[in-house]
Amino acid sequence: MNIFGVGLPEVTVILILALLIFGPKKLPELGKQLGKTLKSLKKASNEFQNEIDQVMNDDEKEDIPKTLESNPKNKIYQDNKELEKKDLSKQENNNN
Repeated sequence: MNIFGVGLPEVTVILILALLIFGPKKLPELGKQLGKTLKSLKKASNEFQNEIDQVMNDDEKEDIPKTLESNPKNKIYQDNKELEKKDLSKQENNNN
């Protein structure tokens, strides 16, 4: 068992010292508060990671059209441009 670089003997000593300092009545409250704090830190960390992932995905989505436009010889790019022209001409015909 190795938590944050602290082994089982060190954890035992820390728990015994906490019991002596705070007493048996206060120790459960401190444990509960420590659990809440760790939970909120984990939640904040997950939210931060989700925001980073979202920004990274948005950047990747923006880069895809730039890549297609930078290579006009790309067959897909040419096909899409032709379809756009056809759609625009159909819309112009329907509007007239």
